[in-house]
Amino acid sequence: MRKGAGSGLKKVAEGGLKEGAEGGLTKGAGDGLKEGAEDDLKEGAGDRVPKVLFVASEALPFIKTGGLADVAYALPKDLKKIGVEVAVMLPKHSAVKAEYQDELELIAETEIGLGWRKKYMGIQTMVSEGIRYYFIDNEDYFGGSVYKGGDAESEQYLYFCRAVLAALPFIDFKPDILHCNDWHTGMIPMLLRTQLGLTELGHIKTIFTIHNIKFQGAMGFKLMQDVLSIPRRYYTPEYIEANGAANMMKAALVFANRITTVSPTYAREIMYPFFGMGMEGILRARQAELSGILNGIDPEDFDPESDPALAAHFDAERLAGKRECKKALRAEFDMDIKLTVPIFCMVTRLTSQKGLDLVREALEELLAGDVGFILVGSGEKEYEDFFNYIATKYPGKSGIWIGYHEDLAHRVYAGADFLLMPSEFEPCGLSQMIAQRYGTLPIVRETGGLVDTVSPYNQYTKSGDGFSVAPFNAHDMLHTIKLALSVYRDKPALRKLRRNAMKRDNSFLTSAGEYRRLYEEL
Repeated sequence: MRKGAGSGLKKVAEGGLKEGAEGGLTKGAGDGLKEGAEDDLKEGAGDRVPKVLFVASEALPFIKTGGLADVAYALPKDLKKIGVEVAVMLPKHSAVKAEYQDELELIAETEIGLGWRKKYMGIQTMVSEGIRYYFIDNEDYFGGSVYKGGDAESEQYLYFCRAVLAALPFIDFKPDILHCNDWHTGMIPMLLRTQLGLTELGHIKTIFTIHNIKFQGAMGFKLMQDVLSIPRRYYTPEYIEANGAANMMKAALVFANRITTVSPTYAREIMYPFFGMGMEGILRARQAELSGILNGIDPEDFDPESDPALAAHFDAERLAGKRECKKALRAEFDMDIKLTVPIFCMVTRLTSQKGLDLVREALEELLAGDVGFILVGSGEKEYEDFFNYIATKYPGKSGIWIGYHEDLAHRVYAGADFLLMPSEFEPCGLSQMIAQRYGTLPIVRETGGLVDTVSPYNQYTKSGDGFSVAPFNAHDMLHTIKLALSVYRDKPALRKLRRNAMKRDNSFLTSAGEYRRLYEEL
């Protein structure tokens, strides 16, 4: 048996973390796969590749509220391309029922124990784009909002964690590894190790991926104990307690065999207090089992050569279609700026994490010049109110869409010139990679995955595929924007940067190779 979580933990019965876990972060996806590596990975270097069940709260094409859905859709497809046997398990949210009910096949219906109560569990399945999906059905938990908020959301995903494990004997896919994603799946590694370790499921290994450590699934211990029958001896700082609450993410960080996060830089950052959000201690203790593996995008879904949402198509060598997309975008938002005027865009959740306080401080100064600005997003009311104010004050120079529309987002990426993404912290980020794919140059802050995916413009060598700024303040952001505007006026330099951005490989294939090696180590 290969070394698993035992290297970072004492036996569960003894309790506590070993001190001074040594080791480093595994190399991320930044170096890329050599040509032909897909075939090499399919052949493999050793024994059978483990079967992997990918577990998440959302995934395209069924349901999306954030970037996790993109990852849970794209990564399994590329894992399959390199020979990994993979399936996906999700809640059966109401949106799934509405659109895919006729395609779903019922596998089983039963009741599962949640503490003192019994709850219905249905298991349904379908195949989409060659991937087998399993859905956990329960109207009480998944018939409404994807994330209910408060204790209702906590119970929603405590149930999901129990149901995933209860479903395994009923499905044909027999996993060797459960790949769990974010706090919504955080109790699965703990339940396997503490309640199911001596059962037929006890051989299953777990990998837990942190997509955003800010959201941890904290709740009162009585709720967790009531739903999952967790013994009180685990409600200590060595196990699941953090800041006076039971914490689902911490449970995963303690009990998973391996921990990953979504970029190499973020994996280093979260071992320090500002980024670690209270989890830095356990992450430093388990750094030997922590890997930073870069997220990616599906290049087939974001393809300017064939995207049906676009007014015209283009590629890195033939950019005329991007000009047509810009012309159509101006018309869609009733902008009266000239076609030669640069357009800045944001496609984002409206939260402080995304650097919106910097944007709020600097945007009117930017719009006082000869530029346009487009935003697609929704979130906190104070930011929605600000952008609605911008729409009212600058009607011919701005386009504001409060909400989210997938096709509109594609048109914005294709028609804009620059993407603003000055995040305070960013585990990986997808917008900057999508923007690059459409020849829209990202302007980012140097944090997390933004460091790993954007090569800043070098005014001496004329290299790069975007722009970056290190300090988190509006003054430095505006200075970097002015640099980007100077490049915009230098047409040969602009074409070169656009081509560099569009030719960058942001697919999941390299990352899938990193994950396959990690699976094989387990």
